[in-house]
Formats: sequence, structure tokens, C-alpha cells
Amino acid sequence: MKPALLFAILCISLLGKAQSNDTLIPVHDPVMIKQDSVYYLFCTGKGISVWASTDRLHWKKQNPVFDSLPWGVKAVPGFVNHIWAPDISYHNGLYYLYYSVSAFGKNTSCIGVATNPTLHANDANYHWTDHGKVVESIPGRDLWNAIDPNLSVDDKGQPWLVFGSFWNGIKLVKLDSSRLQLSQPQQWYSVASRKRECVADTAAGNGAIEAPFIYKKNGYYYLFVSFDFCCRGEKSTYKMMVGRSAQITGPYLDKNNTPMLQGGGTLVLQGNAQWHGVGHNAVCNWDGKDYLIFHGYDAADKGRSKLRIAPLSWDVDGWPVAENPSTRQ
Repeated sequence: MKPALLFAILCISLLGKAQSNDTLIPVHDPVMIKQDSVYYLFCTGKGISVWASTDRLHWKKQNPVFDSLPWGVKAVPGFVNHIWAPDISYHNGLYYLYYSVSAFGKNTSCIGVATNPTLHANDANYHWTDHGKVVESIPGRDLWNAIDPNLSVDDKGQPWLVFGSFWNGIKLVKLDSSRLQLSQPQQWYSVASRKRECVADTAAGNGAIEAPFIYKKNGYYYLFVSFDFCCRGEKSTYKMMVGRSAQITGPYLDKNNTPMLQGGGTLVLQGNAQWHGVGHNAVCNWDGKDYLIFHGYDAADKGRSKLRIAPLSWDVDGWPVAENPSTRQ
């Protein structure tokens, strides 16, 4: 084979490999939204990591949302601007970005919110306005953890915030019409939990449930959560579970009619030999098609966390079915 031809084939091969793996950007706790022709992905990271793409295949890193978060330093000892598990939504001309400030393994945690009229960084109106704390959990006072927020809206247009991790599980709280603070008088609900070993109230225990996301479909509210353990690389055991309810406040039941408050949940997707664990999902709809957005721990890269996108279909009984995740989505 001629050297020039061999070189050309090699270049094409390498380019194809680079393109096929381009979707596998290093992310944790991803959520995605589309403005105009651009997809924006927000995820855990210094100041909240942001990526942009026009095709969900090729991604460009953007500047973080926050250079610093002074109130976070005061609220959480040792906070160094590493912000967890954002959630993005759009309402009445503003993008709402909820996010978590937390100590690892403790329920010294807060959920904050920031707004922006645009996600296009080159727009003259681009500016994140931080509105500070929405919810706070304090060890010894609360048996819940204020992390992993997701905004959901019921059939009456009422906004709710679902959140939580370990302790006694997933909480749902009513927001006021501004979406920036809790409604008064406050309305709280427990919507999912797992049996937790008897440990000190300040310890997480082993009731591994977190990362809630509520998605309305087929006349039901579907509550997605992640069971088991994230953040352990090759030892991660994350998996996505789901239940549903006719009311946003629950009760959420799985396929076997087991309440999620009693540890119920129907499996959506779990790890395998290629991905050690998969979880912390969002659900998005583009062009009439639903997708799971989540992270997985890559067995081919020492268990590093990568972006995964999977088409989501629904069976004859209305339950979500994750199709084969692919880099070509």
C-alpha cells in the first residue's frame, strides 16, 4: 500500500474514532436544555460546569456559572466552589438554575437558585443573578439532605422542588410563584425512601437513594431516582429506578404496586461490564422524542464518569424503557 494512501486511511480512522467518542465528555450529574439551536449541558464542577453543542455529539466547554459563591463559604465549612447536581428550566423569559452546596457524606447542605435571561454567553443580556438559598439541611435537626434539586410543575402550573439523598429519602416541597423561595405556609411531602440502618442522625446510613427527577407523561408523574452508590469509579453501583403517581405529591408506586416510600422502584437502567454504574438522570424531549441524560463510570477509562444519552421509549403499560445508549445520539 502506498504511504500516502496508508496515511489517509489512518487519518480517517483516527478522525472517526475521535468523533465517535466525542460525546463521552467527562461529566457528573448532567442536565440539559436547548436554547435556539444550541444544547447546553450543566453538571457538577467548579462553579458549575457548562458545555455547549449544536448536535449533542461535539461539545465545547464554556465558562463556569460562578467564579465564587460567598454565601456557600459561610453555609458549608470547607466549601471551595465545587457545586453539585444543577437543574435547569425555563419560565417566563428566564432560565432557572438550581444547584447544591454540600459537605460530602453529611447533610450540611443547601440548595440555591440563579437566573439568567439567556444561556448564550455572547449575548449582551447574558448574566447570572444568584438568589441564594432556597432550602437548607442541618445535621442534628433534619433527617433529609438538601441536594440534587429538580424543579417540576403540576397540571395547575404550581412549581415544586424535589430533592434529597440518603437519610430518610426524597422530599418534595412547594415553591411560591417566583420559583425563588418556598411557598408559605410550607407544604412538604416525602415521596421515596429506602430502609436505613440504625445510625446516628448525623450519618447518611446505607439507604442509598438520591438524584430525583420528575417527568410528566401518559397522565402520570414519573419519579426517577438513583439507587446504590455513585462516585466510586470502578466500584460504583449506581442504577436508575422509577415509580409513578397520578398526583405530583404521590404516592409513587412501581410496576408491582410497591410504594417508593417503602423501597419500591422499577429498574430503568443499570451498569454492566462496559459501564460500572449509571445514574443521576434527567429526561428531555427533543423533536417529539424522549431521552435519558445521565452519567456512567467508564470501564475503559479507569471508571471515570462520562456523559451518556439514551433514547427513552414507553411500553404498552406506560412504563419507561431505556434503549441502547449510544455516542451517536
